[in-house]
Amino acid sequence: FSPSSQQASLLASADLVLANGLGLEAGLEDVLASVANDGVQVLELAPLVEPIEFRDGGALDPHFWMDPMRVGDAALAVADALDAHHPGGWQERAASYAAGMEATDGEIEGILAVVSQDHREMVTNHEAFGYFAARYGFETIGVVVPGGSTLTEPSSAELADLVEVMEQSGTSAIFAETTQPTALAETVAAELGDDVEVVELFTESLGAPGSGAETLAEMLLTNARRIS
Repeated sequence: FSPSSQQASLLASADLVLANGLGLEAGLEDVLASVANDGVQVLELAPLVEPIEFRDGGALDPHFWMDPMRVGDAALAVADALDAHHPGGWQERAASYAAGMEATDGEIEGILAVVSQDHREMVTNHEAFGYFAARYGFETIGVVVPGGSTLTEPSSAELADLVEVMEQSGTSAIFAETTQPTALAETVAAELGDDVEVVELFTESLGAPGSGAETLAEMLLTNARRIS
């Protein structure tokens, strides 16, 4: 995504600009840096919620919204920033939202209770589930698209390695995303036979009306049910 000049102007005129951070807004980084240099407060949320590294180490993972407890923490940080500009009960509203996220976390725990510890291994389309895995005791044992970006192209050798990992582990699902093509995941599944299913989850976008993922809480609960 590249902002238009009108959109960049709107950012420059804001009191507060919220960003996810940790590289998620790749097409906006120059504009965000520019408006910050002009004195606009740019608040990046991911660095504030104890970010974790991708499983291969190195870069920090921006996908913190897959952990409802971290989302609650982010809401409280947003409230503090808003209150500094326009006082008006933001903390109370954020605390209520954070409590809702904590309740969602408890529901997810209940949904996943049927998954025994020795079955908590995941193969995903790309590295979007690190926070989910860390929160709920899962391990991501392989990904179709390596790295944290969906723009990377896996090599044939990397796909062959993934097939081998799945054969050895007996993993029977590849968790893909509703917003990304599933062709590569389907190819890997076909290599392994009819017992492997490609299951689509909501990761980078909420769902349309009727999808069961119209809000973040509903999205996380729907994902948990599909994973379970």
